[in-house]
Amino acid sequence: MTQDVEMQELPIPAPSDSVPSALPSTVQNLKEIASLIETGAYSREVRRILRAVRLTIALRKKLNASVISAFFNSALVPGSDVHGRLSSYLPKEDKQEMEVDTATSAIQGPVKHPLPELEIYCYLLVLIYLVDQKKYSEAKACSSASIARLKNLNRRTVDVLASRLYFYYSLSYELTGDLAEIRGNLLGLHRIATLRHDELGQETLLNLLLRNYLHYNLYDQAEKLRSKAPRFEAHSNQQFCRYLFYLGKIRTIQLEYTDAKESLLQAARKAPVAALGFRVQCNKWAVIVRLLLGEIPERTVFMQKGMEKALRPYFELTNAVRIGDLELFRSVAEKFSTTFTSDRTHNLIVRLRHNVIRTGLRNISISYSRISLPDVAKKLRLDSPNPVADAESIVSKAIRDGAIDATVDHANGWMVSKETGDIYSTNEPQMAFNSRIAFCLNMHNEAVRALRFPPNSHKEKESAEKRRERQQQEQELAKHIAEEDDDEF
Repeated sequence: MTQDVEMQELPIPAPSDSVPSALPSTVQNLKEIASLIETGAYSREVRRILRAVRLTIALRKKLNASVISAFFNSALVPGSDVHGRLSSYLPKEDKQEMEVDTATSAIQGPVKHPLPELEIYCYLLVLIYLVDQKKYSEAKACSSASIARLKNLNRRTVDVLASRLYFYYSLSYELTGDLAEIRGNLLGLHRIATLRHDELGQETLLNLLLRNYLHYNLYDQAEKLRSKAPRFEAHSNQQFCRYLFYLGKIRTIQLEYTDAKESLLQAARKAPVAALGFRVQCNKWAVIVRLLLGEIPERTVFMQKGMEKALRPYFELTNAVRIGDLELFRSVAEKFSTTFTSDRTHNLIVRLRHNVIRTGLRNISISYSRISLPDVAKKLRLDSPNPVADAESIVSKAIRDGAIDATVDHANGWMVSKETGDIYSTNEPQMAFNSRIAFCLNMHNEAVRALRFPPNSHKEKESAEKRRERQQQEQELAKHIAEEDDDEF
């Protein structure tokens, strides 16, 4: 426990202009992290491995070839197969870096045979460095070697590190455009994780497989995998948010807009504040789904901090749908067609044309008690060869679906609107309140399920010393949860 607290207070030095002074401190931090991993491996405490990963993320910007090479000389056996294989992925150091490396290595103690957890951690360090340096071909080779090594390890203390390796394995192939090549390997890894009861690995690999399928628009295969994959309580908030996002995309394509809206909004709400790009994507899809449901998103959705520019095309699209102007809708769709195509929402926007017509027809029905069908076609700006006949069929379908309360006089070619009654005399307010109450109850139930209690707290009375220790552990847990939110986004 003492060592755990010391690692939490590990000082991370500020970046310095002089390379020799910055390198030893970074290498020393990596050695402390390696010591934490060894402690967690021997005591089988996964939380220590989690903390080691978080501390590594904090040092990410300071990693370079000489730092990683110096760390390898202390963590791995020099001249071993693992040391040589990992060092081959790093670029050769210049003279100054070699001097620092040699000086750092000279003060090291005796080297012992590395634990499997430490070996996998070294693979993770190299992968993070290669991806940050945009050396994707080397990252592909390194990730493939790490996955081959992972298949021979069945240790629960490796699961946390393995889940991160799975992520970078898929990322390196995605960045090189070869994502389809590893689909079979991911399915095999998911099967292995299921047999080993590695639930965190199952979560990560399921999301990677869903992303793989959706990348190539294979929505049916993604839904079949999702429906048959084992489900359990989420172990990672980041993976659960990703799962909700992919589920929302699948439901949207399958025309299940209500379920899609719930999943996308929940993903955006649960995502950490630092995950700006992820929340932007969730809001883009949620806006489209709400428009397809006939709802108009509030202006505050588009004015969230850091999202104004990214959501601007969707704000103009929402304005066109709200007004019911078909010509404005066409111009917005053409103006931002590149953005919609890159977001993969262009096909959904094509579906919105019917909603625009229906909204314009509803505005006409409210404004006019009686209007001729040619005027309806003119106001809707229908560009078909026979706009009057199309207007008649559109009005008839809207009346049948209950979108407007009117009748069609076919003899005279009129649309006659019925007098609108008091909405509070209907069941609509009750339905609105019911949906809000259900939302609040669901959020309360999720909060209750997320509560954590110390074991046997109701059986024994705690002393002052135990109370202080418990409060210290609660503070560490709160910091762990806050830091965990920023890890994977």
